[in-house]
Amino acid sequence: MFRITLSSIGRPIRLTRALATHATEAQTAAPKTRHDWTKPEIQKIFESPLLDLVFRAAAVHRQNHDPSKIQLCTLMNIKTGGCTEDCSYCSQSSRYSTPTKASRLVDIEPVLEAARKAKENGSTRFCMGAAWRDMAGRKRGFEKILHMVREVRGMGMEVCTTLGMLSPEQARQLKEAGLTAYNHNLDTSREFYPKVITTRSYDDRLDTISAVRDAGISVCSGGILGLGESDEDRVGLIWEVSSMPEHPESFPVNALVPIEGTPLEGNDPVPYQTLLRTIATARIVLPKTIIRLAAGRQTLDESKQAMCFMAGANAVFTGEQMLTTPCSPWDEDKAMMERWGLEGMRSFEQVDVARKEGGCRHHEHHEHHEHHDAPHAEPRPTPITSTSSAQQAALL
Repeated sequence: MFRITLSSIGRPIRLTRALATHATEAQTAAPKTRHDWTKPEIQKIFESPLLDLVFRAAAVHRQNHDPSKIQLCTLMNIKTGGCTEDCSYCSQSSRYSTPTKASRLVDIEPVLEAARKAKENGSTRFCMGAAWRDMAGRKRGFEKILHMVREVRGMGMEVCTTLGMLSPEQARQLKEAGLTAYNHNLDTSREFYPKVITTRSYDDRLDTISAVRDAGISVCSGGILGLGESDEDRVGLIWEVSSMPEHPESFPVNALVPIEGTPLEGNDPVPYQTLLRTIATARIVLPKTIIRLAAGRQTLDESKQAMCFMAGANAVFTGEQMLTTPCSPWDEDKAMMERWGLEGMRSFEQVDVARKEGGCRHHEHHEHHEHHDAPHAEPRPTPITSTSSAQQAALL
């Protein structure tokens, strides 16, 4: 806000004008988590002027999260290729001729070595992906994965897996082994989904998510932009996860990386503005969820990534590679974060994750984070209550 004071017949006249970015009370008040969003409501948010949308999302983000914290995650492919599904974006499908070669489930020790390296480089969540439709008939492989989960969890890291469809019993066993989160993306809206995948139904995915949630495991579920979907489909995806009994703990936003040999190899890159709108809208609708900037991030320059963080993204994949696509290396990410005044989250810092971990297992946190006085304290959000010059600078 600026003020001009003039003199008129001995009396000062004050002219004031509010900046266009002034946050209203409705925008700065910490919103309650809603499960009754309508598609028209979300569509209206998605289509609002971009800078207004980002500003509103930033306000919601600061009310619910520490804006200086980014979760660093590392993803390892523990079983590559040979999948019987027909996901049209995926190089691991056996139905397409792609550069990806099928391999068996890796041994335990290389996985543990990769997890140790990830932890040494600042990652606090280690994710393991296997290219399977489901775990049916894979008893030995599943037992091996349970061993991996126990060992990585014993390092004090959060552990995530993505193994295809799960039964309730398999979800229960993963929880007992120490699994923190399970990734099972919805990919897109229910309406557009059959144009991308035909071998697994939308309800199959929702059933697995329900089994994971019922087992007490945090749900990681998001989507992919650039499949050929419309803005209405992007809104439909966000609406779908917002309608779940519990919002997912994390919502990955992937930008399609077209891979030679897949049906979508010729797709155009998703416009950056669409990516930013999706992140900002998801932050407003899913205020307490971690928004994970996932595949395709390496195509964004630093300023574009910073805008995504301001709009509500607060987790990234970092390391040597994702499943079959490039990933930004640790050193580059840590240098970028230092330049922007960002720091990595601790393991189990996310409140909902800590709750499902039974209070975060205090002794483990003390052992691994002795330099923190209150390792389980809820992050202190930074509210936006006025448009001071410092806040304007931070939000523009």
